Amino acid sequence: MSHKYSQCYMHLVFAVKHRKSKVEKEWKTELANYLIAVIQAKGHKVLAINCMPEHTHIFIIQNMTQTIPDLMKLIKTTSHYWLNKQKHPKQKFVWQVGYGVFSFSRSHIGNVIRYINNQEEHHKKVTFREEFLKILKDHGIEYDPRYLGEILPED
Repeated sequence: MSHKYSQCYMHLVFAVKHRKSKVEKEWKTELANYLIAVIQAKGHKVLAINCMPEHTHIFIIQNMTQTIPDLMKLIKTTSHYWLNKQKHPKQKFVWQVGYGVFSFSRSHIGNVIRYINNQEEHHKKVTFREEFLKILKDHGIEYDPRYLGEILPED
C-alpha cells in the first residue's frame, strides 16, 4: 500500500497537581481555546474539551505524526507557561506529571463527546477519583494504587 491511513480517537485526561490551584470558572473557556489551538496546530482534531476545576478531558482524532507522550508534554508545558504568564491562577499553576489516554472506536464518538460535555452534571454525583478509577476499570487497565497519589489524592 503506497499511502498511510489512520483514524485514532483518543480521550486524554489529566489533572492539576495536588489540587493546589484550580481551573477557575472565569478563565476555563480561555484555557480550553488555548489548548485547542495548541493541539490543532500539530494537526490533531479536537472533538470535545472540558476543563473542570481539578482536571481536563480532551477527545481528539490523533495525527499519527505525533505521539501521545509528545502531545501531552506540549499541552502541559505550553499551557502551564501561558497560565502562569497570564497570572490567571491565584497561585502558581502546575499540571500533574501523569495522565490517562484511552482509545475509542468510531461507534463511540457521540457517547464520549456527550460524556465530556456533561462533566459538570457528572461531578455533582461522582468525584474525579471515582471517575478516573472507573475509566481505568472500564478499559481493563491494571494499576498499582501506590502510584495514584499525585493523580488521585484522597478526597
